Amino acid sequence: MSDIEIGRSKRARRGYTFDDVAIVPSRRTRDPQDVSVSWSIDAFSFEMPLLAAPMDSVVSPATAIALGKLGGVGVLNLEGVWTRYEEPEKVLAEIRGLSAAGATARMQEIYAAPIRPELITARLAEIRAAGVVVAGALSPQRTQEHYETVIKAGVDLFVIRGTTVSAEHVSKTTEPLNLKKFIYELDVPVIVGGAATYTAALHLMRTGAAGVLVGFGGGAASTTRASLGIHAPMATAVADVAGARRDYLDESGGRYVHVIADGGINTSGDIVKAIACGADAVMVGTALARATEAPGGGWHWGAEAHHDELPRGHRLHVETCGTLEEILLGPSHRPDGTANLVGALRRSMATTGYSDVKEFQRVDVVVAPSSSLAGPSGVIATTGP
Repeated sequence: MSDIEIGRSKRARRGYTFDDVAIVPSRRTRDPQDVSVSWSIDAFSFEMPLLAAPMDSVVSPATAIALGKLGGVGVLNLEGVWTRYEEPEKVLAEIRGLSAAGATARMQEIYAAPIRPELITARLAEIRAAGVVVAGALSPQRTQEHYETVIKAGVDLFVIRGTTVSAEHVSKTTEPLNLKKFIYELDVPVIVGGAATYTAALHLMRTGAAGVLVGFGGGAASTTRASLGIHAPMATAVADVAGARRDYLDESGGRYVHVIADGGINTSGDIVKAIACGADAVMVGTALARATEAPGGGWHWGAEAHHDELPRGHRLHVETCGTLEEILLGPSHRPDGTANLVGALRRSMATTGYSDVKEFQRVDVVVAPSSSLAGPSGVIATTGP
């Protein structure tokens, strides 16, 4: 890909968001009921390639259970109100009622309460008792402190999720988490991220991770680009990390690492395009925060919104548009891509003639920015060898 000259001393690579690309039909079509959208990672299989993001406004033990029974997986935030408070519903109600002016400061106070290991155990046990896959997430900073509690509680999928996660973190003051050693010693599959470049993802794959999350500050509730000046256009990021997966498959002699798009996914069309760019599955926040059962109750926020030193996110009001089942499986009564997410993926795959998710990763993609103010469009990209 050719660089663009920003000025005499700086060149930049062109990146594409999901809004910049679209898929194009092929010569074949199928019936939607003949399409499989199932997904497997390690020993676990799911009826849909979708994980609910570990955000307090999206996943509670109850919604994790509900999502598991519908065929997906809900990842519980093990640093959230569920592991800090005996009665998190009262705390969530307070967050929903905060004024815009005082929301950030008060949320910083709420999330300053200590994480209680016994609550980690209790919340994960509640999910396990329902008979669904148990998934929990910690940040890299908290992983060494709490991972033993998480493992003893019987987690099935361990997610290490941060704004960005590096296999080569350097610190002069603390001993960084040795991801390769850590993952090797665990008996459960680990999903780690975010990563937004080929090189960063390749290094994470070499740690032994079962999956890599792709994204950096791309969520609707994030202000990372405004705060830090950092942003990863998701279509390009997913395609780059998919390239790392391909090369690592050769390098490792056949070890397949799953690519999970995590950011910039607000509608069913974004899910379709994430998989078309090479993702095996998607991690969804905003789209599921719109469910009537979501603990945010029409509000949505992530960990960045209450960072104790530099908040780079906000509490966002989102429109409630249906039950969790309606949002995932329909039927939809809305034409805007906010409901029947899985049905839309199935129909897109059928329309373009692909029978499963891995096949669909080979679909042709056209560069066609959706904005009427965008420049010339119509460049077709195909999957490389």
